[in-house]
Amino acid sequence: MNTLEIESTARAAFDLLTRGRMKSAFDKIKILTDELQWGTFNDQINEYIQNYRFLLQYFAEGTDDPERKSVYNKLAAKSIHLTGRLKDELLLRNAVSYEYSLIRVFPHKLHFSAVSDMFDSLQYYHQQTENTNFLHDFDHKRLRSNFEKLLPDLFLIFWLTIRFEQDEKQVFRKIIKDEYQGKNEQSLIIAALTLNLWRTFDEEKLLLLLDACLITDIQIRQRALVGLVFVLTKYNKLMPYFPSIRNRLVLLGDNLQIFDNLKNIIMLIIGSTDTDKITRRMQEEIIPEMMKMSPAIRNKMQDFTLKNDDLDDENPEWQEILEQSGIADKLQEISELQLEGADVYMSTFSMLKSFPFFNEVSNWLLPFDPEMLSVNELFKNNEKNLLTAFLNNSIICNSDKYSFSLSILQMPESQREMVSRTFQAESGQLEEIAKDENLIKPGVTARNAARQYIQDLFRFFRLYPQHKEFQSMFDYALEIHETSFFDLLSAENDLEIHVAEYYFTKKHYPESIALFDKIIENGNQSAAIFQKLGFAHYKTNQSENALDAYLKADMILPDDVWTIRKIAQTYRMLGRFDKALEHYRHLEFLQPGKLNPKMQIASCLTSLGKFKEALSLYQELEQTEPENEKIWKAVAQCAFLSGNLFQADYYAEKLNSINSAQADLLLTGHIAFCLKKNKIAFGYYQEVLSRMNDNIEMLLEYFESDEEALLKNGISKEEILLMIDELTYYTESL
Repeated sequence: MNTLEIESTARAAFDLLTRGRMKSAFDKIKILTDELQWGTFNDQINEYIQNYRFLLQYFAEGTDDPERKSVYNKLAAKSIHLTGRLKDELLLRNAVSYEYSLIRVFPHKLHFSAVSDMFDSLQYYHQQTENTNFLHDFDHKRLRSNFEKLLPDLFLIFWLTIRFEQDEKQVFRKIIKDEYQGKNEQSLIIAALTLNLWRTFDEEKLLLLLDACLITDIQIRQRALVGLVFVLTKYNKLMPYFPSIRNRLVLLGDNLQIFDNLKNIIMLIIGSTDTDKITRRMQEEIIPEMMKMSPAIRNKMQDFTLKNDDLDDENPEWQEILEQSGIADKLQEISELQLEGADVYMSTFSMLKSFPFFNEVSNWLLPFDPEMLSVNELFKNNEKNLLTAFLNNSIICNSDKYSFSLSILQMPESQREMVSRTFQAESGQLEEIAKDENLIKPGVTARNAARQYIQDLFRFFRLYPQHKEFQSMFDYALEIHETSFFDLLSAENDLEIHVAEYYFTKKHYPESIALFDKIIENGNQSAAIFQKLGFAHYKTNQSENALDAYLKADMILPDDVWTIRKIAQTYRMLGRFDKALEHYRHLEFLQPGKLNPKMQIASCLTSLGKFKEALSLYQELEQTEPENEKIWKAVAQCAFLSGNLFQADYYAEKLNSINSAQADLLLTGHIAFCLKKNKIAFGYYQEVLSRMNDNIEMLLEYFESDEEALLKNGISKEEILLMIDELTYYTESL
């Protein structure tokens, strides 16, 4: 079997198991065991099949078996594990992918033959560095260098090991203990375990990740919780067969602090879907605009003569340049997105991931540590400059901090000192902001830690040189609300409505519809929810569903102006002009004196063929707003459709005297044509063709749609065809 066949067979087995098609799933698993030819696995699948046959036999005989469901679920769980293991072993033999190639070679690159020996070396480093006063610089650097060589080893072991033996499990549990000193190791081991689970589901590994979710340290716990959300979303369909995991999740959700952490993490992951849009805007709009502006600003600066009493004053013309270019508004929008937690630095730092430091996979997910030898030179003095700024900056993620530090190190010493002084001036302010944030919002530290790790993961799955070899975790960012884990968290609280509102504000309308429907089904039937549900349906081109939701909102909260307007608009979109007219009249009653409802009433009357009523209303409106071009246009159109050609011609000429929109020119041409002023009509049609880049086919479509009105106004079918042919000859002569 080739790689694609192995993966598709395993995927089919998983799918069949989750759909209750166990016999068919066993057939797929047998294909994998026959291919692997591994006696242990053959024995296992044969045992599962035999046990299932016994279950079926008891069922067929009508035997009452209260344990049937439990036995079935255990068989399904064992089969899921077996399928995952078979897939890994077969791909280990056959796959040429990056991940499985690493799995084959990584044991030969480790600095220790046993994971327990590596753990002893990690502990030795922390013991030796507890009091650095007794260490010479050379000894400390040597110890640090040896320690840093172990970090990638630790990551590779817990990322690439297919089956954890007792040693791996023990080392994992020792490292995630609260009293363990190494935050780098804790961070990396959790990231590695998450990637391991992302490759293949394993109940024991997931239980280890759940253990890590209880760590006291906020930074480390957030990593575990982020990984948990992603893994549970990917393997949602498998969860019903693993009650031990559900039991642990129930306990986890009962912890109010962890519940708040998970709620924030879910919102942050959903928010990550805006990163590409923000990056695209930065690269295609904001940065190019700033590049265009830089010469203008430079010229203005050269023209700005400094005086002794205003050395610190900025030239107000610089702000004018920003405002005139529109860049100020865009920067303000980006600033607001940043305050919401959006990842606005992706475009800035995406080009700074080519340093050798990032050749090591583990470094993409390493927490920022100023003691890392790659960047330590910047932080030797331990002054309030880069160190303070970086450690207190919660906006920039760990990966980008390394990128920035490595970039600074490439600068000449003079430039580096200038940057350092800049940060020194800002560091005190950053410290105060961080303290204030923690006082005002106690959960802000946890949220910032989660956001930074999510951004680190986003960069890994988007920018790592072999990122296309991995399925991105962020492919599942908009599926979290569909999981049983989400249902468990949202029971008896406002999580569902909170996420639904967030989806809605971020314009993820299909996802917001799914959640609003669930919220309504659970009994929360407020007018606001039905209004938003209706709007979401409208934005996804589901007009009938939108109308249904709007009507329900109107029943709950009658006479709401916004709802009545939307009902009228939707009826009009559906071509039900009589119902639209009814609701626009009601809207006029609710908003007496407003222009728009009257205009819409007249438009509906026109669509219903009630031209005299429509013209009467338009004339009434014109008396109150004699210079309103929209009224002129509406009167011209209505008069034309009603056969009042002289009135139509009068208003069309008024329009064209101040405005020459394409639709107005076409209407004027039609009116002239119907008045038998063929030469004048032909001139207007020529102008319309010019606006259409001489696309005769487009003009023919307009003629076809307007044919009924032309015929009613005395133009014969033959005359229409003659005009079309003359226009066609005209375009061919150009």
